[in-house]
Amino acid sequence: MRILVVGAAGTVGQAAVKALSPRHEIVHAGRSAGDVTVDLMDEASVTAMYARLGKVDAVIACAGHVHFGPLASMSPEQFRKGLDDKLMGQINLVLLGLTFVNDGGSFTLTSGVLDRDPVRQGANAAAVNGAIGAFVRSAAIEMPRGLRINAVSPGLLEESEKKYEGFFPGHEPVSSARVGLAYVKSVEGALTGQVIAAG
Repeated sequence: MRILVVGAAGTVGQAAVKALSPRHEIVHAGRSAGDVTVDLMDEASVTAMYARLGKVDAVIACAGHVHFGPLASMSPEQFRKGLDDKLMGQINLVLLGLTFVNDGGSFTLTSGVLDRDPVRQGANAAAVNGAIGAFVRSAAIEMPRGLRINAVSPGLLEESEKKYEGFFPGHEPVSSARVGLAYVKSVEGALTGQVIAAG
């Protein structure tokens, strides 16, 4: 299969690429590096990327940022960061990419553990992750041409434990290999409309 991985250079993206690359052609995409560059918040950029690439068999989104901070001092503008970036960025990838994915192909979005296991300062991330899950469950019943759509919901990766030190008390870090397998399940399997937990 020819698989587009957006956010391929990130920690989660690298896990997906490592798990899938032995059997598939991977097209790496990112905001500033990769085989193609794309800004998921810019519809014209997403459309241009697809036009340049042509048809693919699967699209994986491992990109998007959210705001971490205390709820009591969070501004609406800060909250919108996750909505505009991680949520709408990934939805843009689906809405603008439907005609570029071959019949029977798939989209895999990325949410995260915080909507099912919240932590302090994570309200924005939790809301965005929950919305991604709701989107894939609903979108699955309307996907044309046998297309499938799922989300992978990774826990705190071992590689990211130091970066988020103090934010995830009591969370057991998960290996990148385990997260990678969740992307394999979504792309190579038959599931649709599912949130695949990995940690």
